[in-house]
Order: sequence, then structure tokens, then C-alpha cells
Amino acid sequence: MQQINTKTLQDLEFPTVLEQLKARCNTELGKEEVLHLMPLADQGSLLTVLGQTSEYLASFANDNRIPNHGFDAITKELKLLNIENTTLELSGFRRIGALCRQVTVHKKFFKKFKDYYPLLFAYAELFEENLTIPNSIDNIIDKFGEIRDDASLDLKHIRHQINQVRGKINQSFNAAMTRYQTADFLDEIRESVVDNRRVLAVKAMYRKKVRGTVMGASKTGSIVYIVPETTLQFSQELSNLEFEEKEEIQRILNALTNEIRPYQELLSNYQHYFTHIDITSAKAKYAEELNAILPELSEKRHLVLRDAYHPLLYLSNKSKKEKTWPQTIELHPKNRIIVISGPNAGGKSITLKTIGLLQVMLQSGLLIPVHERSKVCFFEKILTDIGDNQSIENHLSTYSYRLKNMNQFLKKCNDKTLFLIDEFGTGSDPELGGALAESFLEVFYERGAYGVITTHYANLKLLANELPHAANANMRFDNKTLQPTFQLILGEAGSSFTFEVAQKNGIPYSLINKAKKKIDRGKVRFDATISKLQQERSKMAKTGSRLQDEETKAREEAKKLEALNAKVKSKLENYQEQYDHNQRMIYLGNKLNDAAEKYFLDNKKRPLISELLRIVETENSKRKKTTAKQAKAKKAQKKQVANELEQKIVKVRKEKVINKKKAAQAEKAKPRPVFKVGDRVRLFDGKAVGTIDKLEKNKAVVNYGLFTTNVSVEQLDLVEAKK
Repeated sequence: MQQINTKTLQDLEFPTVLEQLKARCNTELGKEEVLHLMPLADQGSLLTVLGQTSEYLASFANDNRIPNHGFDAITKELKLLNIENTTLELSGFRRIGALCRQVTVHKKFFKKFKDYYPLLFAYAELFEENLTIPNSIDNIIDKFGEIRDDASLDLKHIRHQINQVRGKINQSFNAAMTRYQTADFLDEIRESVVDNRRVLAVKAMYRKKVRGTVMGASKTGSIVYIVPETTLQFSQELSNLEFEEKEEIQRILNALTNEIRPYQELLSNYQHYFTHIDITSAKAKYAEELNAILPELSEKRHLVLRDAYHPLLYLSNKSKKEKTWPQTIELHPKNRIIVISGPNAGGKSITLKTIGLLQVMLQSGLLIPVHERSKVCFFEKILTDIGDNQSIENHLSTYSYRLKNMNQFLKKCNDKTLFLIDEFGTGSDPELGGALAESFLEVFYERGAYGVITTHYANLKLLANELPHAANANMRFDNKTLQPTFQLILGEAGSSFTFEVAQKNGIPYSLINKAKKKIDRGKVRFDATISKLQQERSKMAKTGSRLQDEETKAREEAKKLEALNAKVKSKLENYQEQYDHNQRMIYLGNKLNDAAEKYFLDNKKRPLISELLRIVETENSKRKKTTAKQAKAKKAQKKQVANELEQKIVKVRKEKVINKKKAAQAEKAKPRPVFKVGDRVRLFDGKAVGTIDKLEKNKAVVNYGLFTTNVSVEQLDLVEAKK
């Protein structure tokens, strides 16, 4: 796989994708490196990088999140390690130690979860773990970034002496301050600090009475700052010790630097590892935002992009909360070249750029926003001719540049090439330019190249229709609204809708009609025929889609009904079996009851035992021999069915009670009839009908003929009112 031309990457706006990737990197080195990302030449390396990005993306959706990979660059330290007799700074040692420890964390993590991240584990295993470096650094430098007292015996001894001398300095200074304070030579503040040294704040009038070295005076001149004479001798000793400390520290750091120097290449590899992980993480974050995936990789020349989105357009529209239209396109040996036609602003160029950019992204190790049923392959060369490329500096017009570009295409084009040409043949006389473009297309076709071109030229549409392994496609256009639908339709050429678009943009109809008369009537009819065919195809596509949806829905419903029917049948069989079992148990219970009753009457054990044995033998003869495990399973199944049945019965009973309550409430909610003497009534829970003889308050005397009864009016239901 060869390197893809820089001009091609610019045409497809790949640098903009890299800028967006840069924004998702955590480290400065990652941000620098990602801008130099290029399509990979080695297919094996490319597959590994794609797999690593896919694994990192998967880590966002599970609990095994990959550890933090952020680090401080050690580029400066690596350069110093490459030069003899150089010494690293304390901050440099700390960065190196942190980097080594981080590698250990990553290696342990990927070893633990190697089943989840096999490719990332394999990559981490390429780098040898080193605990010597961080341990050596920790022995010298503490967690606060300071040299430890026990970094060497000499340093420990020197610092002990320094502490002793500082104690003596403080002791002598305090004694002098007490003495001069008693003599009232000091100001109210008594002491201060000048050049990191404690000094006495002496009143200016007593400066000559205090023995010591003057270090300065206040702005007003009322105070003179003096170091007491008794302290000076200790201060000199402290300076000497501090110089010795500095020399010892330098010696220790020199030794530590020399100890680390042999590992310069290993440290460089560590930095490279985390830079690669940072870029992989950025790719995964970018893929997550794009809903990108790793589609099926084909070894053959077969490219199927289903529901493919242009990444830059998708993210732009996503931020604006606008819809982005996906495209579906397929290139294979029997359909190698596609000629896209249709109106301007219909989405032809975006479709072309989508194919090219997704291919470049994939060959650079990035996941792409397509449907999971997509299939991709790799091309050694990707050639593009997109946009207006006239050059004033080189005295090239648009057409001149395009001819020069086509010449390069002719030199490089072969069966492992993908070419993308926007507005093929434009820039010159339509007939002459179209003829030349047709010749170019024939050469590309003969060489077995794969490609997509956009054009308005009818001769190119006709050529695509005639060539066996080429096809037409068009961007759908709505005739009623005169708006593009941004949908790519394979299999037929598209109309440019020249006059329709002109009408939509407010050009007077009289002028459009005049223009139609100036051109060959056959061309107008040809364009109109294409337009009509597109409309018919659109209608058929909608009808087909609707019928397909209805068929799918009907199949799903049939499957659901079939499953439900099987479930109901199984339940009924289980319930029937349970019913038969219960009936048999009742029959056996009756037999046992008869035997028990007979024994109760005659008190004879032998007939009882004989009858019981006969019943048991009769039942056992009906049983089939099974293993203990099968018997246990059958018993458990029967118990489950019985419980299920019992729950159903309880549920039905509850529903019955609830319905009864609801009916009673509904009855109570009904407006009560106004009873009168002579009305025919009956009790709610009775069937006998009587006549009201007397009404008094909330009571009624009901005459049933043979007898009368006193009942509450609320218990009565009106059968027939007295007229």
C-alpha cells in the first residue's frame, strides 16, 4: 500500500479530521503526533491499529476501564541522557519515575484483562517492565520532590551538622536579642529577615552600641538591621556546610543520571507507547461521537458502505441539532465505476467526499460511521480531482489543471486504485470536453480501476449504461417542492433539473421557455423522460418499502401468535394432566375412605390390610419405572403446575370479589328510586315480589300475600312502580 498524495488528503478534508482528533488527545506529544497521521502502508499494521482502536472503544461500554494514560513528556530528559556528563533536574527524575510506574500499571491491567483486550495486551507486552529506575529514584528523591536525607551517608552527616549549626545560630541570636532588648536598644518589632537571615531591628541612635554587621535600614532610617557578632561565626560555618551539601547533591544526581543513562532507549519506547495509547484513545472518543464502528474487512475488492455519514458534516449538524442524510453505495468487480448525476446542491459532491474520506480514515486506523453490515477493502492508491483548482502562480486555468491531473491519473491508475472525480469533464466546451472525459473514463475502465464520478454530461451517463461493469446513479429530486432529498439511487441516471431549479430561483417562466426553444427539442424530451422515470421509481420505492414493512410486521405477528399458541397448548396439557391426577387422587381417597369405614364397623385388620395392598398394587401397575432423578423432576414439575394453577384460581377469585365489589359500588352509585305505597318490590338478594303497604321514615312494610315483613328501604329494588 503506497502513501496517498497530500493533495488528495486536502481535497477530502482529512487535515480537518486530524484537528478534531487533536482536540481529543490528552498529552502534548499526542497532539503533535496525531497531526502527522497518514494512511498506513503495511496492511498488517493497519489491521492491528484498527483492532486496538475498536478494543479501546469497547472499554467505554464495560466496567473494565483502561487506566489513565496521561503523562508529562520526557523529550528534554532523553536528549540530555544522550549527552555524556549531563545531569537531569529533580523534576525530570520525577517524570521518568512516574512514567515507569505507569507502564507497570498498564501491563498489569492488560495482563488481567487480556481476554477483553488481546491486541492492546500484545502491544503492552512489547515493552519490558522496569522497576529498577523508579526504585532508584525513590531512594534518592522523596514524594515532595526533595533529596532525601539518607540519599548518601555523607549527605546525612552534612545535614545533621547543618541542623546543629542552625540551632547554635538561633540560640546565639536569641541570647543577643534578649540582652539588647533589656538594654532597650531594639525597636518594637525586635527582629526581621534580610537576605534570608535573621537580623536585629536596632534603633538608629544605638547602632554603634550593638556589635555586628549592618545588613540595611528601614525606609525612614529609624531602624538599622544588624546581624549580631556572636551569630556571624556560626553563619560562616553554615555557608560552608550548605556549599558541601550542594556539592554532595550534585554528586548524587550525577550518579543517578549515569545509572539511568543506559535505559535511554527503553524510556523513549515508554514515551512512544503512551503517545500511541493517547492517539488510540482519541480515535476511540472520536468514534464514540460519530457512532463509528469497525466494519467487515474484505480481502477482495468489494466495498459496501451502508448508511455512511460524512464525519465532518455529521458532527456539524449534530451540534446544530440538524438531520444528516446517510448514503449507501457499493463497488465490486461487476460494478466498479459509478457515474452520479442529478441537480446542483443535490448532494453529489458530499457523497463523493464521504466515500473518499471514509476510505482514507479507515486506512489511517480510524473507525468510520457506517452500518454494521458494511464491508470495506483497501486500495493502494486513492486519486481525487475535486473542486476548482486553478493556479494563478503556475498560470493554470481550472481546465488546464484538470487535464494535468488527468495525466497523472493515467500514469498511476490500475486495478488497485480508487479514483474520485467531481464534475468530470467541465471547464471547456461541453461537447469537446465531454468527449475527452468519455475517453478518460474508458481508459480507467479498461485498467480495472474502481471509482465514482459526478457529472451533468449525457454522453457519460450513456457510457455508464453501456459498460457492463459500470452503473449510473442519481441524487433524488422532489419535482413538487423542487427540493433535493439527498438520497442516492443506484441503477439509473438523473436529470439535472436545469429549468426546474431556475424556476425555483425566481427566473421568469417566459425566459425559461425561450431558452427551451433555443436547444435541441430531443435533449429537452430526454431530460424530461429521465425526470419522469425518477418520479415513477420514487413512487415504486415508497410502495415497495411500505409493502416490505407490512410483510415484516405480519411475519412478526404470526411468529408471536404461533409462540403464544404453543404456550397456551402446553399450559392446557399441564392443567389437564393436573386435573386427571386430582381426579385419580379423589377416587383413591374414596376407596380408602370406604376401607376405613368398613374397618370402623367390623374392626378387622386383615381385610383392611388386604384391601390397602390391592389398591397399592393396582396403582403401581399403572406406573412406569423411572430413575430417582426423573421421578424428582416430575414431582417438581407437578408441584410447579399445581402452584401455578392455585395462583390462577386465587387470581380468578380475587377478580370475582373485585368485580362483585365494583358491581355493588355501581349499584350504590345508581340514583335510588323513590318508593310509594303500592309499588311492587323485592329484596336485592331475594326473588319473591311483594307490595309496599306502608312507608314510615326509612322503613317499609312489604306484603307477600301470606305474610308481611318490615325491611329497610335501602334493601329494596323496584320491580314495578304504581301507576
